[in-house]
Amino acid sequence: MFGRVTTIATNTVREAIRNKVLYALVFFAVLLIGVGVLLSTLSYVEQERIIQDVGLSAIRLFSALIAIFLGVGLIHKEVDRRTIYTIVTKSVARWEFLLGKYLGLVATVWLQVVVMSVAFVAVSWLTGAELHPQHFYALMLTAAEVGLLVAIATFFSAFTTPMLASFFTGGFYVVGHLTRDLRQLGSQSDDESVQMLAGWLYRVLPDLESFNLTTEALHGLAVTPAEVWLPLVYGALYASIVLICGMVVFHFKDFR
Repeated sequence: MFGRVTTIATNTVREAIRNKVLYALVFFAVLLIGVGVLLSTLSYVEQERIIQDVGLSAIRLFSALIAIFLGVGLIHKEVDRRTIYTIVTKSVARWEFLLGKYLGLVATVWLQVVVMSVAFVAVSWLTGAELHPQHFYALMLTAAEVGLLVAIATFFSAFTTPMLASFFTGGFYVVGHLTRDLRQLGSQSDDESVQMLAGWLYRVLPDLESFNLTTEALHGLAVTPAEVWLPLVYGALYASIVLICGMVVFHFKDFR
């Protein structure tokens, strides 16, 4: 079982790194990290924080774009090339195929996060911007966030078209950063049904802001261990649930 999953994951990584669009996204991310140096010259104060704010924002944004771009075409490419018919008729279970694809894409996206993080550290070092352990925590949680985002993209790619999957996944990404605001607005309502709806939406939708430690990194604020490991556990559990749902849907999908 593990050998089949590993083989599919390895082939997925090899296929993904051949995609030219992937390199274009990474290039623009690194370029934006460098542009932060120019933007910082527009201000006479806190230039280092501006550089790092632009850099961390670029990493989070382009990591999400890469995760969505790679994830939404997960199944469609195999169906379009008709290789899926050969795979599902062999001894490879559908859940093994989906899990292998997911792990391969996560490995690819994390590799891009490492490349962008190296560029971020290099720019910070060259400009004299101070680096703290909080920067490492922020980058680590960014990797966890995109891992969850790939799981969501995998789920939608299991039963819909790439265009719809991209819209749905992008919507989850945007709303996932607003769930706390929605819960707060709901709690201020006098209508009990609105409060319950806001509470349920907060529980069901992903809380992606829990992965955001940009403010702590920029200002060198203290980060408790719970602020790091709780989002990691939350992301792993949420991604597991989403993947299981995707496996169930993919199991009953008709490719004819």
